[in-house]
Amino acid sequence: MLMISLINTAYAAESEISVHLSPYIVGYIGEVPITATLLTVWLTMGILVIMAVMVKSKLSLIPGKFQNFMELLLGGAFDYVANTLEDKKLASKYFPVIMTIFLFILIMNWVGLLPGVTSIGIYDSHHHLIPFFYPPATDLNITIAFAIVAFVVIEFAGIAALGAWRYGGKFINLSFLKKFDFNNVLAFFIGIIELISEIARLISFSFRLFGNIFAGKTLLLVVMTLATPYFLPVPLLAYELFVGFIQAFVFAILTLFFIKVAIEAPH
Repeated sequence: MLMISLINTAYAAESEISVHLSPYIVGYIGEVPITATLLTVWLTMGILVIMAVMVKSKLSLIPGKFQNFMELLLGGAFDYVANTLEDKKLASKYFPVIMTIFLFILIMNWVGLLPGVTSIGIYDSHHHLIPFFYPPATDLNITIAFAIVAFVVIEFAGIAALGAWRYGGKFINLSFLKKFDFNNVLAFFIGIIELISEIARLISFSFRLFGNIFAGKTLLLVVMTLATPYFLPVPLLAYELFVGFIQAFVFAILTLFFIKVAIEAPH
């Protein structure tokens, strides 16, 4: 019989350490599994919507301190994107996507550190706790989804800037068919390597985010499971807040830099 469970992390000291690579399945909608990480992503979406509504309600023609701060922060971020892309028109097109990726991953990582996440849930028939919420970046499905979004944006940027044929020429160089010499053959193989590295970004994007957050969550679990003073995890939690910010920043900034590379004309 399933029982609603509300436990704190101190309970872990009396049980074995349990690390799951596969996401916890809370239930199903038809045949579609609803996982704890997916519920946390939905919670993050709700938080972002509420934040957007609250910020919008505070906007005015005569800005206060909070609005001045937000305008300074966002203005600085936009200027950085514009300087990187060397085009304000392109910055206006891609800044919302890059900032959305940053904010989504940041809030998602921080929500995963809230009290109750991983400890509020239900017991299954084997008396194993199935939490309702779990850090989303510990689920490869979630990180791969973000990697696909970034990948599509990057490829779209390259095609929109150069055209499909010219952009594809970066990766498939057939100039050796016109003139067979060493340089053209070398250019063909370099293009193939570039194509492989382009596809490999899906792996690097997803595993970078997954690995850092999963490792941090496992470290916190180990520290809290051992018979350690309750104040010891506090600096680790502070460190994980910082890691959550860095991972969101790195993901967004790499997306920006790869967009920059994609829109550059082939030599």
